[in-house]
Amino acid sequence: MMSRSSSQFAGRGSRFAVRDWRERLRPERAAGGERREAAPASESAWGWGPTRSDKCRRNPLYLVAILSLCTIGAGACRQDMHNQPKYRGLRPSTFFTDGSSARPLVEGTVARGTLQDDEAFFTGKIDKATVKELPFPVDEPVLNRGQERYDIYCSPCHDRTGGGNGMVIQRGFKRQPPSYHIERLRQADVGYFFDVITNGFGAMPDYRAQIAPRDRWAIVAYIRALQYSQNAPAADVPGGDPTKIPQPQSGGGGHEPGKN
Repeated sequence: MMSRSSSQFAGRGSRFAVRDWRERLRPERAAGGERREAAPASESAWGWGPTRSDKCRRNPLYLVAILSLCTIGAGACRQDMHNQPKYRGLRPSTFFTDGSSARPLVEGTVARGTLQDDEAFFTGKIDKATVKELPFPVDEPVLNRGQERYDIYCSPCHDRTGGGNGMVIQRGFKRQPPSYHIERLRQADVGYFFDVITNGFGAMPDYRAQIAPRDRWAIVAYIRALQYSQNAPAADVPGGDPTKIPQPQSGGGGHEPGKN
């Protein structure tokens, strides 16, 4: 262990070392001379870069105090942002007479993108009567789109031809839909099919969420094409009478069912 005299000597030595370090930085003071003139603004007197006036020097404790105040202030602001004077959804309120913080919508308010000003296009009806004509011209792209949507959403029950014997029925579903080719549905308005797709009917669910309005009309157009394909007059078939289908010839080595 160091004795008291040695510790005092060590303390003196450390003070001498600090003094020597300061004298090296300011050799003019060590020689007893006056303080040197300030160096140009572009460089310090000791070649350490730009000069800095004594008035601009800051104690590190000042920086610590400033940072502490900033941290405290930032924490207070963040807490204030967390505890905002607002109502959360479905919370009660004593400010309004009805006791509810949620205010009712202004009468006639329509959400953006949901304005349905064309009654016939969006409902298939005019004054509760189903429309008889499609709301836009039907061309090949419309029929192709209708066939694609029909095969996805309708054919599982109605099958690809509209006969009502889709795969769901073949797998055991007991509520078989009617064929599109019966007289009642052949004479039904196009608005009727659109309304059924939109709102459902019987065991059939509605498809308003899955199928856009224009695609529903495309499906209706394709259903009309299916109905027409099974009941077209002979004059509309190019190249002859569809009822006169050539029958396969028997004999000639052909194999008949049920015979070996």
